[in-house]
Amino acid sequence: MASLTSIGDEALIALDTLAGRAAGIVSPTLRLGVTGLSRAGKTVFITSLVHNLLHGGRLPLFEAQKSGRIAKTYLEHQPDDTVPRFQYEDHVAALVDQRIWPDSTRAISELRLTIDYESASGWGRLFSRGRLSLDIIDYPGEWLLDLPLLGKDYITFSREAVELARLPVRSDLSQQWLQLAATIDPDAPADEMTARTLADTFAAYLKAGKSDSRALSTLPPGRFLMPGDLDGSPALTFAPLPDLNDQRAKPGSLRAMMERRYEAYKTHVVKPFFREHVARLDRQIVLIDAMQALNSGPEAVQDLERALTEILACFRAGRANFLTGLLSRKIDRILIAATKADHIHHESHDRLQAIVRRLTDRAIERAALSGVDVDVVAMAAVRATREGTVKQGRDTLPVIIGTPLAGETIGGESFDGNSETAIFPGDLPADVNSLLESSSGPVNQSEVIRFVRFRPPKLERTSEGLSLSLPHIRLDRALQYLIGDHLA
Repeated sequence: MASLTSIGDEALIALDTLAGRAAGIVSPTLRLGVTGLSRAGKTVFITSLVHNLLHGGRLPLFEAQKSGRIAKTYLEHQPDDTVPRFQYEDHVAALVDQRIWPDSTRAISELRLTIDYESASGWGRLFSRGRLSLDIIDYPGEWLLDLPLLGKDYITFSREAVELARLPVRSDLSQQWLQLAATIDPDAPADEMTARTLADTFAAYLKAGKSDSRALSTLPPGRFLMPGDLDGSPALTFAPLPDLNDQRAKPGSLRAMMERRYEAYKTHVVKPFFREHVARLDRQIVLIDAMQALNSGPEAVQDLERALTEILACFRAGRANFLTGLLSRKIDRILIAATKADHIHHESHDRLQAIVRRLTDRAIERAALSGVDVDVVAMAAVRATREGTVKQGRDTLPVIIGTPLAGETIGGESFDGNSETAIFPGDLPADVNSLLESSSGPVNQSEVIRFVRFRPPKLERTSEGLSLSLPHIRLDRALQYLIGDHLA
């Protein structure tokens, strides 16, 4: 990633890192990045992590809590005053009181959680304050997919975007934009209305690719999906053009306008995001909703593999020694978490993990060369179901029991969001490669794997009437991997 930043960028990153390290001598901090593609469960993960630590949740694989070495966990003011605060309290209320899933991540947010603990070693107790501030940075994975654009000029960006748009799984969605773009003369005089129409139709194609029926993942530029305060700005009013030649753009032409705005997007949107947020991370978790991709067929699974490979290539990953660490942060551990493991029986969890590991094989191999540790886990930050068995003739089937979301259907039956039911989810295939085999035409929806989405659970209460912490699957394993060594 260093080759995609200028000398000036690296100087700013070094100054910021040096200031952060100096402050860390007095108050040790760990910056944890939480990202993932749309509906992967980033907000739910952070909310459950904080809720379980604040309320002493059941975390048997989180060694510091299991051994009773955590004295106190509490929220503090975050260090970055210009970054929106992660609204933890609102999200807890949605999950616990209303039993609805909180709103998805649409911008960067931050939360500081401080942990007072006792070191596991006498030496550590002698020299350590026993306090760690965990700065949790929540940001959309769609924005992360913009970082590879820093190494691509407008011609390359256009060529790759058109190639993706012409794939069978995308061609019907991109048809309007491609047909319009084919009628445009790149050398014609720049025209604002033409640029806006092209940008609008291109953005509409990207948004259609995000729908549940397609579940596509590789859809840059990310701000076309989540524009925020940039909506309508020139930096977002551009689009790729097909069949460009390698000659320089004619001054004053539409192509020159598109190139200028593409470069402005990289300079004023992508670079600051990388420099101010991604380059400051110490640890990273990437959440993915593999279930949604499996629901949509092999093409969606292949696209998820493509997106994961690009995402993992974006991080400044590796191990820094004492001297280089003063000027440059490196992410030395990355956890890839397949979410919503509660939507299948635990007998299929190993297969879900194997699917995700297969999708990230190439990226993990590359990361290992830089010295970074990468692990994969199947988890549910909030467990919405419980397991049981039902008799069907002489067979006993493993089922999951929960309340499907309103509008979910099984075998023609539609649920109202209030009725609890037992569902046999079936088994994930043992042959991972079969999930990546493309069909020659549109996905046959009768042949794809179907999973049902559930409402958040009712929280259990103690005999004194106190609510327990949010239930989960393997959140404790994720915590141990991501921060356990800093509490040793």
